[in-house]
Amino acid sequence: MARFLSISSGSNGNCYYIGNERTALVVDAGVGFRTIKQRLTGAGVDISSVEMIFVTHDHVDHIRGLLSLAQRLSVPVYATARLHDALMRHPAVGPDLGGSRRVVRPGVPEQMRGVGCVAFEVPHDATQTLGYFIDFFGTRFVFMTDLGRVPDYALEYCRQADYVVIESNYDVDMLMRGPYPPDLKYRIISDCGHLSNDDCASALRRIWHPGLKGVFLCHLSKDNNTPATAYASAQQALAGLGLSIPEDIQLVCLPRSDVFSVDF
Repeated sequence: MARFLSISSGSNGNCYYIGNERTALVVDAGVGFRTIKQRLTGAGVDISSVEMIFVTHDHVDHIRGLLSLAQRLSVPVYATARLHDALMRHPAVGPDLGGSRRVVRPGVPEQMRGVGCVAFEVPHDATQTLGYFIDFFGTRFVFMTDLGRVPDYALEYCRQADYVVIESNYDVDMLMRGPYPPDLKYRIISDCGHLSNDDCASALRRIWHPGLKGVFLCHLSKDNNTPATAYASAQQALAGLGLSIPEDIQLVCLPRSDVFSVDF
């Protein structure tokens, strides 16, 4: 049996786990080592099973606990050379990460401990932002946690996936009527910002295929979204394709700080 866990999702921190009895990995470490360990332990997972870390980008809510996790577990950290260089300059990480550095190249398939992986670039206002297509012993995941739009090639990875973790960050009306300053609002809605609920719903209409088992909505804004609003938008998109939840597909808004778990 294998498991997917969302350890944390949102601007407070992002961290996701996939594992089985053979190996385990983490995508991002945006919360501290102690929090990751406590939440994994609470889910019945030994943190020492984690053998690799994948990093999506160099914003602190994705890397806050990266250095301590990599050092305490003595595990490799996968990212592009450009992203690694940025991590080693980042005050939350720094040059001590260098010994854990492992380089992936966008669009190039890799194998790590029997796990297949392809990194791909997505538009976001970080040094470089990656999505990941991960083939975990035959079950395929796509992670797209922060992006302003979904490129066509990213949609193609999603059409091969069993599970898609995709950003549904904000409701447009809530954002535009809210207290954020205009420059921040327009950064968020830009092509290098974040996906709105409407953007996410549009992507779901385009990525649906009969093998898609689950959609996990991630990185919901605390100020400009609600789980109910994001869920309703995605549900409407899937219903428009004739799909019923949960009979035909699983749809979940990943919680900000509670653990969500699914066996596969």
